Amino acid sequence: MITIYDIAKKANVSAMTVSKVINRTGRISAATRERVQNVIDELGYIPNSNARSLVLQRTQMLSLLITDITNPFYTTVARGAEDAAHLRGYRVLFGNSDEDYCKEQEYVEAILSTRVDGVLFAPAGDRSYTHLQQLQARSIPFVFLDRTVPDIHSDVITGDSHQGALELMRYLIKLGHQHIALVNGSSEVSTARLREQGYMEGLREAGIAPDPSLVLRTSYRDFSDDEGLERLLSRPQPPTAVFAANNLLAIGVIRLLRKRGLRVPEDISVVCFDDLDLASAFNPFLTVIAQPAYEFGYQGMQLLIDRIEGKLPSDAQTIILPSEMRIRASAAVPASN
Repeated sequence: MITIYDIAKKANVSAMTVSKVINRTGRISAATRERVQNVIDELGYIPNSNARSLVLQRTQMLSLLITDITNPFYTTVARGAEDAAHLRGYRVLFGNSDEDYCKEQEYVEAILSTRVDGVLFAPAGDRSYTHLQQLQARSIPFVFLDRTVPDIHSDVITGDSHQGALELMRYLIKLGHQHIALVNGSSEVSTARLREQGYMEGLREAGIAPDPSLVLRTSYRDFSDDEGLERLLSRPQPPTAVFAANNLLAIGVIRLLRKRGLRVPEDISVVCFDDLDLASAFNPFLTVIAQPAYEFGYQGMQLLIDRIEGKLPSDAQTIILPSEMRIRASAAVPASN
């Protein structure tokens, strides 16, 4: 195994000088730095990350723990997070909880065992409280990504779920819809609660009494509640529009509607949170509240690294990223109008 002493001997410098070149510290002439680096490259030396972490008191490794990598939103988040980490000299360990608390716990245990410097964390839901307490007990910094958990104090990177939902409702009501269903995620997830609040506020603002039976709650990961949708469509006054709380739910709703021979938007309108990125660029269809997914990851990771490196005030920071409403073909005036 090549050591810094082998490099020092071949480059005719001290081991301390080699250490400074490797860790990019101290004052060394450009010529000496180049000579040492050439020997490092020639011998194929790979620094011992464990020894380096003991010196720096950091591993230069971060964790990104999200809930569903199949969701285009989180795929783009991951790209932004990795780009930001790489720019700052950190590596990223990735985890995908699938909205499952047991799987999330396994990843938290792995995070604790690998001694990462911090975590960009999209919690599965409110019961993630116990997992987050474990990180706090080990003094591992974390930043909430998109979602929060009650009674856990931390930095946050998020969008405005309440306002976005309200904008979608105002748009549907302006088109003439009075009977609007909500297909939402679990009420244990903070964004689902906020989007439902925006949905309800939009109805009340228009003088429409909210009807709890028009709300279906499921997992953000998919919508396959055939019976629930059938109950909605069999009502004396079936909904003329569906507000889906994210893009995967909207796709599931449209799939089940088409199975019944219903057309979107001719027979029923559908709107949702989060765009489908490349797919929508080639065939734009869904009317959405588009959140800047790349910036969620990029700015969230920057926030985490700044916290780790002591560049932030002690108070927790909250960054709310703006969203954009994109009006497309999936919503129209009600068929009865």
